[in-house]
Amino acid sequence: MRRSSALSLTAALAFGVIAPAQAATAASAHAATTTKDLDRAALREAITVHPDDGAAGIMADVHKNGQRWRGTAGDINTGKPISPDAHFRIGSISKPMEAVILLQLSAEGRVDLDRSVQHYLPGLLPESRFEEPISVRQLLNHTSGLPQDFEGSPAASADEEIERRFEYLSFDEVIEGTLRPVDRPAPGPRFRPGTRQEYNSFGYRVAGKLIEEITRHPYQYEVTARILKPLEMRETRAAVPDRSTPVPAPYLPGYMARSNGESVDVNVQGGLPASMTSTMGDLDRFISGLFDGRLLRPAQAAELFAVPKGTDGKPLPYANGSNCNTGPAKGTACFSVGLMSVPLPDGSVLWGKTGSDPGYRSGVFASQDLNRRAVYAIGTSSSPDNGAGAVAVAQRLALAAFGH
Repeated sequence: MRRSSALSLTAALAFGVIAPAQAATAASAHAATTTKDLDRAALREAITVHPDDGAAGIMADVHKNGQRWRGTAGDINTGKPISPDAHFRIGSISKPMEAVILLQLSAEGRVDLDRSVQHYLPGLLPESRFEEPISVRQLLNHTSGLPQDFEGSPAASADEEIERRFEYLSFDEVIEGTLRPVDRPAPGPRFRPGTRQEYNSFGYRVAGKLIEEITRHPYQYEVTARILKPLEMRETRAAVPDRSTPVPAPYLPGYMARSNGESVDVNVQGGLPASMTSTMGDLDRFISGLFDGRLLRPAQAAELFAVPKGTDGKPLPYANGSNCNTGPAKGTACFSVGLMSVPLPDGSVLWGKTGSDPGYRSGVFASQDLNRRAVYAIGTSSSPDNGAGAVAVAQRLALAAFGH
């Protein structure tokens, strides 16, 4: 079964984290480059595949103050070059798209973000375990306290994950498999709704179910009509229900290794209703359209840049894991509705999202004024992937793009 990974979220935090010593080194190394210029040599070096990256190929698209740089490295497994227009799987970068749809439905008066999941989807959450109301907004800003996808199930081996990549799971199948498992104890809340923040993919499975219930359309229809077509994201494709499909050509190869060492190109996958393939150009169109007002009215757009706060007016504490652990707000909420915030050395903030699918790690981030934007994608190699490589690549790219 498909499970979410928090590894790419760590990479996102690394994308915005550059230690003062590194920043000073960068300032010295790039003294000849003005603050308005992109250092193309440094960007080229940043995406060069290192032995410890666990990457077969890397792509990046960077915008800064009207300048643009695109580059690729790899495929180190085959020696074939990777096109900057290559397609790749975007994983949880689809979550902001789910959030946009519900924010649009809120603006249309069809859903109230402060009303409960229990109101809109009665019976979905077992009352014996989930007594307190969970609002739609809490699903989207990771404060629901719901369990994680398939919580309590044993971790899959590399061989099992490779074979399971062909599975397609509906929102209902993930929800039932998580809340009403047949092979293990059923999970309860991880904390009281609205008291903490913890990154939670399962909340977005419930959000996807809610979109389908309210609109009476499949998720794929809504995301295409509301986001992909208006923004002319012609190279972005949603998953095909009940089927496994390849990443369209040209594509960024992503590999996984079987226990016997065999390297498997895992571009063919099933996934979830919100699973998607895209390109760097299309993801730049998405975040640009998201921030410039083409998708949301001002009241709804404000939700993208507001982390949840407690009754004391301070950001909620962040519970568990390595996310939200940098900058002056370390240990407190860093996710808004759909996005996450990452600090830069100069005190500015980028907003965006990372994604992780078997064989792929990716991210898209931008400053609120869109003067700084970056998209990156990594196709993993057949070496073991513990996420550290994605962190290293993201940090190198951040330093080269915005660290001076």
